[in-house]
Amino acid sequence: MEISTVQKTSARSEGLALALDDGTRKSHSVAENTQFVTGFFKGISTKSSFSQLVASLYFVYDAMETAFDTASDPSVKALDFPELRRLETLEQDMVYYFGADFKATVQPSSATKQYVDRIKEISQTSPHLLVAHMYTRYLGDLFGGQMMGGMARTSLKLQPGFGTRFYEFDDIKNTKAFIEGWYTKLNQLELTEAQEQAIVDEGNLVFTYNIDLFNELEGGKRMVFKTVFKLFKDALKSKFRGKK
Repeated sequence: MEISTVQKTSARSEGLALALDDGTRKSHSVAENTQFVTGFFKGISTKSSFSQLVASLYFVYDAMETAFDTASDPSVKALDFPELRRLETLEQDMVYYFGADFKATVQPSSATKQYVDRIKEISQTSPHLLVAHMYTRYLGDLFGGQMMGGMARTSLKLQPGFGTRFYEFDDIKNTKAFIEGWYTKLNQLELTEAQEQAIVDEGNLVFTYNIDLFNELEGGKRMVFKTVFKLFKDALKSKFRGKK
């Protein structure tokens, strides 16, 4: 599928794109956003914790992309770009952390099961709601993937290309243009007002599911502080080395 070039007026300023951006932003309290950020730093505090996060995301994306493969809903088909698919890269990360037989040895956590069950449920009853899962996960991954993958590699001392393939979108050369094109496609969907509002509501629900994934991870506030401090210290060292 082709993504159109960036327009002078951003697609994010109108239609369902604007409704999703505004509707999900306004409903997230400061506490929830803090939980999300804190949860990510907890996730990269140890290799064990990060591998747990990778496993959860593997099961979530397996459910998502299986639902996309079987969906006949035109809204889902219109926004399902192969460049965004994450399952293959997650499988590579799973092999790195758990070995080639991970499918036989790794099971989804309680929060992951609830997340996956929701995806399976709406794929059968209200497939247009899958658009909210595409928006919340894919665009979030694409927006912050490079930064988050870099922080994980720095914190856990991982080699590039090992353990963080999930965050690498090799087939998307211009992130800004791609996201703009995706929003344009989003605004072109033929949906009722009620369906659009349901997608916004689902987007907020997806956000809480992701917080629940982070809350399950190992590590407390002390570990989070140590991780943030380590990243800050490494950034300073890198900055000073660059000046020499």
